[in-house]
Amino acid sequence: MELNLTKTELYALLTGVFTASLIVSNIIAGKTFDFFSLTLPCGVIIFPVIYIVNDVLAEVYGYKKARNVILLGFLMNLVAVICYTVTIMLPAPVFFENSEAFNAVLGNTPRLLLASFAAYLVGSLVNAKVMVILKKWDDDKLFLRCIVSTLFGEGLDAIIFITIGFLGTMPGEALIVMIIAQALFKTVYEIIVYPLTRFVIVKVKGLPEI
Repeated sequence: MELNLTKTELYALLTGVFTASLIVSNIIAGKTFDFFSLTLPCGVIIFPVIYIVNDVLAEVYGYKKARNVILLGFLMNLVAVICYTVTIMLPAPVFFENSEAFNAVLGNTPRLLLASFAAYLVGSLVNAKVMVILKKWDDDKLFLRCIVSTLFGEGLDAIIFITIGFLGTMPGEALIVMIIAQALFKTVYEIIVYPLTRFVIVKVKGLPEI
């Protein structure tokens, strides 16, 4: 079934997907998991979706509109964190037995929040900016733009988030491996789903403006 959307309507839809994915990623980012012999933060599960949408926004709508969505996502995530904090502070009734589990999941430490916010802003903005710069140089090489922008964005995201969030909690060698593994994992993910990214970009470019 084909969606009869304009570029303006799809922009609103992509904004919602981007923002929702960001909020989910920050909820799950505090946990790590073993991937074969590597340790990765669980945020990698959904963060590639954010960068794919980022690529579509930057490629089709330009850096300014992509930046607006990135900043809106940051604001909405901040609102979510404030709501979590207020909810945790409110006294729970005696029959609510899961308050500690609730607090553990949504009560991220200030350190992890700072790491997540800083990594998100820098990584997302750099990803969009590199995408637009490469498009000005050569409009034909979409694959190169998607992958190179992801390498820059995800690389900085991994360095900032893991350094701020986990420095001092694990050996330095493990920290470096975790940074490299996260950046490569997300980049390989985008390479795998590149046909889908290209399909969406081509379809969106063919939509009417209004």
